[in-house]
Amino acid sequence: MAAIAFLVLLFLGVSIGLVLCITALVFIIGSGNPLLLDSYPLQLFGSLNNFGLLAIPLFILIGELMNGAGITQRLVRLAAAFLGAIRGGLAYINLIANMMVASILGSATAQIAMMTQVMVPEMERAGYRRDFSTAVTAFGGLLGPIIPPSIVFVVYAVLAQLAVRDMLLAGLLPGLLLTGLFLGTIALMGLRYNYPVGEKLSWREKGGALKKALPMLIIPAIIIGTILGGVGSPTEAAALGALTAAIIGMFVTKSLRLSDFPAILLRTGLNSALVLFLVASASVFSWVLVYGQIPQAAAGWIQTVATTPTAFMLLVLVVLVLVGTVIDGIAGLIMVVPILLPIATDVYGIHPVHFGVVVSINLILGLLSPPVGIGLYVAASVAHVSPLAVFKVALPFFLVTCIALLLLALVPSISLILL
Repeated sequence: MAAIAFLVLLFLGVSIGLVLCITALVFIIGSGNPLLLDSYPLQLFGSLNNFGLLAIPLFILIGELMNGAGITQRLVRLAAAFLGAIRGGLAYINLIANMMVASILGSATAQIAMMTQVMVPEMERAGYRRDFSTAVTAFGGLLGPIIPPSIVFVVYAVLAQLAVRDMLLAGLLPGLLLTGLFLGTIALMGLRYNYPVGEKLSWREKGGALKKALPMLIIPAIIIGTILGGVGSPTEAAALGALTAAIIGMFVTKSLRLSDFPAILLRTGLNSALVLFLVASASVFSWVLVYGQIPQAAAGWIQTVATTPTAFMLLVLVVLVLVGTVIDGIAGLIMVVPILLPIATDVYGIHPVHFGVVVSINLILGLLSPPVGIGLYVAASVAHVSPLAVFKVALPFFLVTCIALLLLALVPSISLILL
């Protein structure tokens, strides 16, 4: 009965948070156990009593402040100053700027929307095709939830009851690996397409761009330095990052005014509420799954298909690419982690942090995969181009991401070496 309710609600397009909450209620009513109904609100609200979750609204606030302070544009100009003169320079600039913004923003959808507005018109004016420019920007946005700070990794850490710091550290090398593979893909594509050459700047002009962008680089330095150095928790690092972004916006770029803060805080509150409601609904859903012994049943079936940890990871890669094509990254994470994580750790002995990195990136890839691909549609909508046209051009980046995922799944040390 609960499974039917889940599928019907999902098919009707009901918000995934409500789908999980309603499905849990249907299961409880069907079980005939009134004690479960009494515990339902405690499970729903008790799951948010976690200090690590405070990092989510703070990371979202950093993104809002950064956007309002004009920080993104300065980071793009910095990348352009040093890479603009090489063939295909703007494509490289796009990815490097995405990597720098990712170290501050932490949200793929927000990053894709913001960077598409900034980079696609610029690349089109320089002679790049609009669909190619949109594809590079969209896949550059994949770095947002991987390079710290990462809202997706924070959510996974809470679901898996892991230290948020460990998950954020685990994302550093995979993020750099993906960046390197994307840059290599652009270089190979450049052998076929005659990319434009940008304007060469003098060292004085490069120094000017660096001077203007230097205060912006303090934000990721504070966030990552606080976490890596053990000075504070990710939540405290996010608070320091938000304070720094506000100070830079008000006194350095002078693009932020006190009158802007009510709207910024309102948007932050609304976006945070959406994410936190998903976390709460996931908690109640996983609690019901455990009561119904669903993970145990799933483990029994999976063991008949995958007899080794490697076979299990390959099975997970295939299944989650399919899940990610129809369900948003965080929502997909919330649905699959309660079922798959106990199997990965208890049955196959896979490290939970390693598993989290692979699962998170796998589901994030779904943001840019048909038929749903929210990130793909966001980029295409902002750039006024067909989503299918963007995906066709972006196919090399998609394949490279799949290769990176396979490598991460089979070589755990890439994710775990910094822990």
